[in-house]
Formats: sequence, structure tokens, C-alpha cells
Amino acid sequence: MSSKLPLSGVVITKNEADRIVRCVKSLLKICREVIVLDSGSSDDTVRLAREAGARVEHQDWLGFSAQKNAVISLASQPWVFLLDADEWCEDADIAAIETLVVSTQFESADVWNCQRQTYFLGKSLSFGGREKEPVERIFRNSLRYEPAQVHEKLDLNNRIVKAANIRIQHDTARTYSEYSSKLDSYAALFAEQNAVKAKKTYAGQAGIHAFFYLLKNYVFRGGFLDGKQGFYYHWLHARYVWMKYRLLADLSRKNNH
Repeated sequence: MSSKLPLSGVVITKNEADRIVRCVKSLLKICREVIVLDSGSSDDTVRLAREAGARVEHQDWLGFSAQKNAVISLASQPWVFLLDADEWCEDADIAAIETLVVSTQFESADVWNCQRQTYFLGKSLSFGGREKEPVERIFRNSLRYEPAQVHEKLDLNNRIVKAANIRIQHDTARTYSEYSSKLDSYAALFAEQNAVKAKKTYAGQAGIHAFFYLLKNYVFRGGFLDGKQGFYYHWLHARYVWMKYRLLADLSRKNNH
């Protein structure tokens, strides 16, 4: 491990006591500093993050994009490594990050894409598009997320993006019911976010989108090969796709009356 790498590890949290230590310790292996921005945890997230070695600050919840922009603004290093509290890197990938950062090619990009490996209910998903999901997590401190309540994306206008052979581990769900509830909240946020710009949207589109989600990810990408966890995961996501477009259609209809 080098203490001279120009990386700030940043995380946003709320009630992540069971996962935050793993995340912070992973970042501390490679980052010069680790900053956790908490939005009002009622468990031991703040204490455990500090004891693990992170600097912890508070910010009432602003929405996903604004909250991540807030923690990025606290970073002192020229590059940011952003993880969610339920993510971490194994030692081999920590070593790969260090190799990348000290290499001559590192400064040739503004963003380095990593590959995210998803775990669901204790199983590492090997199919269905969740085994090597590209995510933009190592980037220059000057970048910010575009305004969004959910499914936030970095503003990549006039930026150079390259791919790195680095894997991020993602333990996405504590329980089936918790994950279902989280997706329900994302669906509501998606509908609210897109209702204003939605023009011709009708309820039947929800079923069509859900069907093609299953066809693409569960069938063609082999999600069914991940057994019962694969079935539960993609069923919940198909339900999420159905719900977000159904809610969007409802809101659009109300807005047009």
C-alpha cells in the first residue's frame, strides 16, 4: 500500500452499520483520505466509520446526485474513488488500482470505469449482466453528478472515459423484502423525476418494458443460470421496471389534465 496516491475515498451513508467498516477499510488501503457523508444514521454507522479511520461529516439528505456532489466537494485530493456503503474491493483489485494510479496512462483519462460484481442474498451473480456491470467510480475531483433524484450519472461532457480491469464487489441486498422496498422507492423517484418531460406515456408500456427486461437479462444474458437468487433478483427488477413506468404513466396523465 502507498500513502502517496492522490485519491480521496468518498461514501454517502445512512444506517449502514453492518457494512460501512468493510467499505472504509477497503478504501483506506489505497486512498490518502476517506470521507463518509452521513445523512442522519440512527444506528452506529458514524461511530464505526470513525473508528475504522474515516472522516465523517453530516449533511441532511439532498437526493442521490446532490448528496454525492456534496461529499466529492469535501475531497482534498485531485482524484476521487467513490463507493457505496455496500461495496468494497478485494486485495487483488486494490493492487490493480495502485498499479493504474502510478502508471503513465492514468492521467490520460478523466474517468476510469470499473466492473461491478453483484451479490444477491449471499450469491455472486455470474450471469444476467450483473457480473461485469460498468460503473464510473474513479474520476477527477472536478467532475460532478448531473441533477437527478435516482439513477444519477456523472456529467461526462467533453470528458475522456477509459475502462480499467478493476472489480468492485456489491452486496446489494440484506433481505428480499428490504430490496423490494428499496426498488419501490426508486420507482417512485424515477416517476417523479421524469413526469414533467414525459409526453406520450401509457400504462401498457409498463408491461412491455418489464417483459423486455426479463427477455434481455433473464433469458438472453442467462440470468436463469444463477438459480433461485437469479430468479428472485430479476423478478424484482422486472417488477421495478413495470412499477416505474406504471407510476410514470399515472403522473403524466394527471399532469396532462
